[in-house]
Amino acid sequence: MTATAATDLPLWPPASLDHGPFVLLDEEQRRSLDGPVTRVRLPTGNRAWLVTRHADVRHLLRHPGFSADLERPGFPLLRPLSPLSEEDRQGGFIRMDGDAHARLRRMLTAEFMIKSVRRIEPLIERTVDAALDDLAAAGPPADLVEAFALPVPSMVICHLLGVPYAEHAFFQARSRTLLDRTAPPQRVRAEVRQLRAYVRDLVERRQAAADDDADDLISRLVRDRVRTGQLGVDELVGMALLLLVAGHETTANMIGLSTLLLLREPGRLDALREEPERAPALVEELLRYLSVVRTGLPRVATEDVEIGGRLIRAGEGVIAVLSLANRDPEVFATPDEFDPYQQAHQHLSFGFGVHQCIGQPLARAELRIALVALARRFPGLRTAATPERVPTRDTSVVFGLDSLPVTW
Repeated sequence: MTATAATDLPLWPPASLDHGPFVLLDEEQRRSLDGPVTRVRLPTGNRAWLVTRHADVRHLLRHPGFSADLERPGFPLLRPLSPLSEEDRQGGFIRMDGDAHARLRRMLTAEFMIKSVRRIEPLIERTVDAALDDLAAAGPPADLVEAFALPVPSMVICHLLGVPYAEHAFFQARSRTLLDRTAPPQRVRAEVRQLRAYVRDLVERRQAAADDDADDLISRLVRDRVRTGQLGVDELVGMALLLLVAGHETTANMIGLSTLLLLREPGRLDALREEPERAPALVEELLRYLSVVRTGLPRVATEDVEIGGRLIRAGEGVIAVLSLANRDPEVFATPDEFDPYQQAHQHLSFGFGVHQCIGQPLARAELRIALVALARRFPGLRTAATPERVPTRDTSVVFGLDSLPVTW
């Protein structure tokens, strides 16, 4: 039976201002959760179900009875949105269902397979080394977010897509607006249009190059998909825009938060430098523990579905809270502690099911390479502020740090 009572959403903004960036919920917020499936009131005033248990989140995200289409009635929006134009809808496959989603995703799958990412690891390594060279040349103190965490994934995704990195300030600023839950809808809409126009210009220039043999992703999709009639220009613009925004925001925030976390205890970066072979397992625990997509994955039920003993009716919104699922004591031995030796491979930080993040092999490689290189290059690295005083991005869909003061 569906419950009618609802509590105000307990998770956002997070408790970081009082407890540091690694605390998800304080005790009062935990008590406000009415079990693993809780009825909540969203910032918009609408109601939705909050799903927090690992098994329930997996069930929800792989169930065909839930839609990712934010224009469906009942979709649990965290902020009001202006109506989408037909152009705005094109290419954004993470908000599509069924065959429409599968068709576009298949065109990108090979690009982000593990073997494809391994081929570009030398590029990632060169990018990381160049950023560290600049950091060393500038000397301490420094803002690690501005000088390292943000530029590295931005440069990598720009190279892969064929976007000029020299224009990074333009798309980074607008990406932040898109992810800011407090941004006015009119501003979001205006900056989305600016980004689409920017990407469209890149696509049209690739189209106009009759003998273009460039090997970036946009060029390949123009040659192999657009010119063959398999993909529309508007669709390619939407796909490229999605990859551009997602390709740097999440990884940049993970690099910054991971560095801050590793610097909390002496020896963690030393261990990474001395035993780099442990980096892949460490990355999985960082992904689990930090869970930067703290606002969760929203869905709307298209049929009646039971989740965690609760009946969720067609038309009701649901939010799969990945961060709390990643701290489920039924799955992880020390859920609320960062344990470099914990077996964290079952984490859900990249989602689950058909919408699982397509770029996860790239994100893992960037995080691993960046942290190992940072540990090797700056053995004396330390923070210049306590975790509680580091400015955090509390209103963003992707949690992270605004800056990370460091010295060495």
